[in-house]
Amino acid sequence: MDIQSASSVVLQALTQATSQDTAVLKPAEEQLHQWETQPGFCSVLLSIFNNHLLDVNLRWPAVIYFKNGIDRYWRRVAPHALSEEEKSSLRAGLITNFNEPVNQLSIATQIAVLIAKVARLDCPWQWPELIPILLECVKVQDSLQQHRALLTFYHVTKTLASKRLASDRRLFQDLASSMYSFTCSLWNHHTDTFLQQLYAGDQQAALSSLECTLLSLKGTHTHTHTHTYSQLNNDRIYIFFILFAGRQLEKTIILFTKVLLDFLEYHPWPFIPLIQHSLEFAVSYVFTEVGEGVVFEHFIVQCMNLIKMIVKNDAYKPATLKVNSKPESLEAHKIKTAFFTHQTLTEIGRRLVSKYFLLTEEELTMWEEDPESFAVEETGGDSWKYSLRPCTEVLFLDIFHNYSQTLTPVLLEMVQNLQGPSNVEDPVFFFKIICFFAVYNAVGLAAYELLMFDNVDFQEPTPWGATRQCPGMLIWHILFFRYKLIRRQFKPELRPLLYKVILSLMQDPDLVVSMWFQKRIRE
Repeated sequence: MDIQSASSVVLQALTQATSQDTAVLKPAEEQLHQWETQPGFCSVLLSIFNNHLLDVNLRWPAVIYFKNGIDRYWRRVAPHALSEEEKSSLRAGLITNFNEPVNQLSIATQIAVLIAKVARLDCPWQWPELIPILLECVKVQDSLQQHRALLTFYHVTKTLASKRLASDRRLFQDLASSMYSFTCSLWNHHTDTFLQQLYAGDQQAALSSLECTLLSLKGTHTHTHTHTYSQLNNDRIYIFFILFAGRQLEKTIILFTKVLLDFLEYHPWPFIPLIQHSLEFAVSYVFTEVGEGVVFEHFIVQCMNLIKMIVKNDAYKPATLKVNSKPESLEAHKIKTAFFTHQTLTEIGRRLVSKYFLLTEEELTMWEEDPESFAVEETGGDSWKYSLRPCTEVLFLDIFHNYSQTLTPVLLEMVQNLQGPSNVEDPVFFFKIICFFAVYNAVGLAAYELLMFDNVDFQEPTPWGATRQCPGMLIWHILFFRYKLIRRQFKPELRPLLYKVILSLMQDPDLVVSMWFQKRIRE
């Protein structure tokens, strides 16, 4: 297919393929489908979507047809496979288009994706020049070309990282090792530029730099899974103190926390120098007044995950015999011990229960209007990592398990503070019931860790007058605690009596109570 003579014919077919008239659209689609197997068709499409003078509504379908052609005909063993000569010409043409001016319809993103598709099949053996050219293009001063090159670089590395054959993974690991320092320095550069423009009041330029910051951070995130050593600057964690100024930065902030979490998961020992800064950062925003009115739910979840992973990480726990412990483990344990002081643990424990265990208005509404959804327990896998309440409970359990000697008196004191006579007509009575729910829920979760229940009377006085206004809520959380306690201490010969009580509670008119005990009877 001669490109010069075929371009006008293909353009006409693409125009008809975007028509709203099915009588025009169907024949055009059939014609384009027939041309897919013709030599030179992809070259014509490349010349069309690389021509920035053409209408975007014509260039868009050209990109899509080209991308589909890669999936169907790029492999050598595919029927009607593209010739090596044409593929070589197409690869050369693809890496000349890092100045795509149109964001509309995400043409720039689609071009980056199709380059990544070709890279998955041909890079580095048939396309060794791709990565060096991308690295050169991200260094240029032209902001548009730099952004498009960064976008392509991110999609290429993301695609290469997704390959699963051992040889491919080793190849990408070598590639990541050689580029990790570069991607980190690139992120540092764009972050500095963004902050300078933000302080100067140049919002348009700052938004452009923020996009580059996000793309370079995504590249760092991709390499984190395979690279061995950290090149991250510890002080960069504190940049996000400033970034909280605008909610439009949430995506960047969450991505940064993902980088930290992945780095901690895959490379715990190189992460040791970041433990202190990470804990200070997460705890200050989640458990102090610093985060009031600034943080958002997804960020809180990520920070709690970060704290939990540091607290529970086996690499940071010394061996039973100190002589058998690795120096890195001892250093990490020393940092954690110095950070988690009695005062810090007390504040974390109090705020976890008194702030994050409280039922929200949405949850109370769900209790009343959709009890089935409220009673659903997220179990299995890592589902707790993505929702606030499950994440809060898991963090509470891990911290309580590791620091029970400090947190047990704190939790028992919270129970004691809630005891006493209650007046149903008191304006704050309902809030007190919500607090009861939170505290008893915490005690129930920690039932296997608590050892001194005798110090507190859980029988009386309890605000049973609340049963006239919110019986299900009160009964459920108190029975939840007692059920956990009973299971820990109940004698085998008395268990039939326990099951009899549970069976009666399964008939409770409050569906949340009933469904919860239906699940317990199966345990």
